[in-house]
Amino acid sequence: MELDQLRYFLRVADRQNFTRAAEDLGISQPALSRSIQKLEEELGQPVFERKTRSVSLTEAGTLLQARSQQVLAILEDTKAEITDDGQSGRVRVGAIPTIAPYFLPDVLRKFANEFPKATLIVQENTTDNLLKSCTQGEIDLAILALPLPARYLEVEVLFEEELLLVLPPEHPLVEKEKIRLSDVEPYPFVLLDEAHCLSDNIVSFCRNRSFQPVAVERTSQLAMVQELVSLSHGVSMVPAMARECDQSDRRVYRSFTGKKPTRTVVAVWNPYRFQSKLLNAFRERLQR
Repeated sequence: MELDQLRYFLRVADRQNFTRAAEDLGISQPALSRSIQKLEEELGQPVFERKTRSVSLTEAGTLLQARSQQVLAILEDTKAEITDDGQSGRVRVGAIPTIAPYFLPDVLRKFANEFPKATLIVQENTTDNLLKSCTQGEIDLAILALPLPARYLEVEVLFEEELLLVLPPEHPLVEKEKIRLSDVEPYPFVLLDEAHCLSDNIVSFCRNRSFQPVAVERTSQLAMVQELVSLSHGVSMVPAMARECDQSDRRVYRSFTGKKPTRTVVAVWNPYRFQSKLLNAFRERLQR
């Protein structure tokens, strides 16, 4: 049983499809199939149940998945600990889409300048997927927003950020000197889809003040939320960091009067994995 076989197996198990897994791994599908077949021959039983367009784990495959993750994690931690000089190596960082393009570029640029021998790998994904990757050791650290179902993970608060009301320039609220949350209640909202925690932050804030925002449209990208607001499809709330990166004059951003909606941005990591000097240095610079 070879390490590459285990890596290939885990990728197929994750993607539940040989074609997509082969694309991720950068190998041909026949080569991937042969590798898995050889693994099954060695084990004496199948690890996947083949379907028309997907695969699922057999009972043996479920056990092998857990053991493979443990084996590869131990090997990666051992290599990292042996070669831990605090200057070289890699840091795998995950971030949700409402943070990654706004907050990370400056952080990564400064860290790369300070640690030129280090390799930084960035993964953008939803909260649930990043928590899973962090738990399994596929990434070293994730930058997320509270609240989190983060069992067995370390959570460190980085900062609290205001959520700003975004309006099209011709909206009647633009001329209003002070805008309260109750002022936006009659208007439809453009929100991110339910996979994104920002929508939960917005809906929870509104519900706590006795109104339910009506979402007329949902999208998977924050930039599209901003564009739809520009086209007068509705109003929305966006993180202040998104406003700082927006050069368009087709949107107006306003802060609410009174209690302001916010989100808390945190760093999350698995304390049971080896913490390299380089990773600790990255966490320190995040706090700055």
